[in-house]
Amino acid sequence: MGDRTESSIVIDASPSAVLDVIADVERYPEWANGITSAEVLEAGPAGRPARVRFRIDAGPIKDEYVLAYDWADDSVSWSLVSAQVLTAMDGAYTLTPAGDGVEVGYRLTVDLAMPMLGLIKRKAERAVVDTALKDLRRRVEG
Repeated sequence: MGDRTESSIVIDASPSAVLDVIADVERYPEWANGITSAEVLEAGPAGRPARVRFRIDAGPIKDEYVLAYDWADDSVSWSLVSAQVLTAMDGAYTLTPAGDGVEVGYRLTVDLAMPMLGLIKRKAERAVVDTALKDLRRRVEG
């Protein structure tokens, strides 16, 4: 299993507004770096995605994968169901009130079928997490 990478960012919005953007997975290609398509395969409670097929083109990593989601009032987590290149892609967003906004924590564990030096992999994971948080903030506050 891969190492977990974590980071957080404060977004000037309500927790529900942030979760609404996170739940709108079919629009990820408009704002989430590297995601070229997203299709909800199964909806869960309150119409939020339960299973989603993604296609990603992130430089050397190109893959199609399916994630299963678990939603709560202040968080969402996901785990890898199937993929071609990825062997793990588990993560979560956690939301905590912070002044007039919300602190969004993001943790991600990624592993690949192909070998990759640990230092390079950790640097790539950190870049993915940091970019995802900044892209999310731009989308919510935009």
